[in-house]
Amino acid sequence: MNRFLSNATKKIDAKGRVSVPAVFRTVLSERKIAELYCFQDFTFPAISIGGTDLLDRFERQIDQEDPFSADANSMSLLIHGGGVFAKLDAEGRLMITDFIRDFTGIDKEVTFVGRADHFQLWDPQAFQEAQAEARRARSQRRAGG
Repeated sequence: MNRFLSNATKKIDAKGRVSVPAVFRTVLSERKIAELYCFQDFTFPAISIGGTDLLDRFERQIDQEDPFSADANSMSLLIHGGGVFAKLDAEGRLMITDFIRDFTGIDKEVTFVGRADHFQLWDPQAFQEAQAEARRARSQRRAGG
């Protein structure tokens, strides 16, 4: 198991921590990811989380651009200005900080969503709505309309 798959909703405790699903912790362990790179998703009201290899990939894209170009600057604004590092505690919990809450609207529960090489944190209702919209859009494309 080396990919983040599926989704799970978990309650946030009184101290603002949430247990990362065991299957996601297993993938983190297998990929030897100890330091988590967290960034505000470019499209959805979600926080994307992966290893530093994810940040490295974005920085390689920036390095291919003119450092003064609008593309390089906007990408840096998103991945650096909209990113933080985090770690799980000894019990496999993640602190749901204001950085996460303010961008996602997460309050009492969080939905963990697998995205292959990373996972995301979503407000449960927002995830359900986005997934339903993705199904509708996919169905319409297959139907030719």
